[in-house]
Parts: sequence; structure tokens; C-alpha cells
Amino acid sequence: MSHITVLGFDYGKARIGVAITNTLTGIATPQSTIQAHDGTPDWNAITRCLQEWQPKRLVVGMPRKLDGSDSAMQEPILRFIRQLEGRYHLPVDVVSEQLSSLEAEQRLKQARQVGRKRKVRKEEIDQIAATIILESWMQEYTHGQQKL
Repeated sequence: MSHITVLGFDYGKARIGVAITNTLTGIATPQSTIQAHDGTPDWNAITRCLQEWQPKRLVVGMPRKLDGSDSAMQEPILRFIRQLEGRYHLPVDVVSEQLSSLEAEQRLKQARQVGRKRKVRKEEIDQIAATIILESWMQEYTHGQQKL
């Protein structure tokens, strides 16, 4: 099986966190935060990301409520996924995720306790949330559940 670059997205109506992984290393890292205006992503910025990293697959987090039901973000995220597929003609995997932004904030606060000086910014939370989404995808991939 070949090793590929994968971009992950934590979609939000104001900001979209982006992270990157390679199936060879299996390490997901925060990449950037892309602005969105009233739910419309900055498609030029997304295009630049894809041109720079040349991913073969995209991953988008789909939040669920704690009881497992659909969140209010389901429809906007599904629209974002359809637009990604239509614009870039790449496969898009959806990862069920809960509380990735909360976990991201906790990770950043822990980093702050061990020497990080500056305040946690929303953009950083979005990037770490995208990293967590990719980490979840990688767990599925390494356990043979993903078919590339």
C-alpha cells in the first residue's frame, strides 16, 4: 500500500482548522486556520493548501451530540464536504467526532502549564481540533478499517 498525504479539516462557520498527516509517519500536525465568512470558506486559501501539500485524501470531522444524535452543524458540514469533492475531485472521509475543540483547548492549556507563555487563541484550537480529527482517522486507517 502506498503512503499518502492527508489533509484534515475542522469546519466551522467562522474558521476552519487544517491539519496534515502522512500515512507513512502517522503523525498529524496542525497546519493553518482558514477564515470563513457566514459559513462560506475562503476557497482560495483552501486551494493554496491543497496545491502546497498535494493530498490524496481529505478528512472532515462530523460532530455529534453526546447522545449520538446529529448536531446542528451536520448540514453545513455536509455542504462543505460536497463542495470539497466537487472542487478538488479527491475522496473525502468523514470522521465522527465529539468534543474535539474542547480536547484541543485542554491540550493547549496543558502546554501552557509546561512553559507555554501566550494565551490560547481560537485559531490554535481549530488547528489542534483538526489534528485530533486526523488522529482519529489514522487510528481507523492503521486498524485496517480504511480502504485507500
